[in-house]
Amino acid sequence: MPKHKVPLNTKNMSIKVLLYEDNDLLRESISSMVALNEGMELLGAYAHANEAEEQVKRLRPDLILMDIEMPGISGIEATKIVKKIAPKTMVLILTVFEDSENVLSAIKAGASGYLLKKYIATRLFHAVEEILEGGAPMSPAVAKLVIQSMQNHHKPSNYSLTQREKDVLLSLSKGNSFKLIAADCKISIDTVRTHIKHIYEKLQVHCQTEAVSKAINEGLV
Repeated sequence: MPKHKVPLNTKNMSIKVLLYEDNDLLRESISSMVALNEGMELLGAYAHANEAEEQVKRLRPDLILMDIEMPGISGIEATKIVKKIAPKTMVLILTVFEDSENVLSAIKAGASGYLLKKYIATRLFHAVEEILEGGAPMSPAVAKLVIQSMQNHHKPSNYSLTQREKDVLLSLSKGNSFKLIAADCKISIDTVRTHIKHIYEKLQVHCQTEAVSKAINEGLV
């Protein structure tokens, strides 16, 4: 079978991927999908994340595809461990759940995106592209839950965000890429980057995941 190359924004470099999924058939299926994508390199596929800390330190993946429910350490707990030891490593949560508790827990743990397993066959590579472009991929239902949660937990902001910065942060929290944020806010991509830089400085965070997590936890938008 010929390899398929998804047009990932990798500057001609393969994205190094780790997979954690306890369902044998699904793990094999996802492994095959990744192996057939010339823009990705599968470093390993595991049925549990109990040794995730050692594996991440040793293999240094760019992206982790993480099941949320596994024997031993859950995907959410594993994500917390990963983000602590490798803050730049992106984590895409794979799950059958679509309830707000799991959605918010995954994002608060530092997940870069959230994809329902029923969409893996059709949306996995698109979700990876979104993450690489600075977005936070979610299904429409999940994105709605996140926004509702943010709207239901308003708190006064002490970070001196301007209204435009709040607009950009809200759009970022919807999982939009920089290009979509620019369209949503009717500004240029360069202006989006400038606003996001200022947002990171004001919130004292270093990446999109931390910014979105802080926005949800503290009701900043």
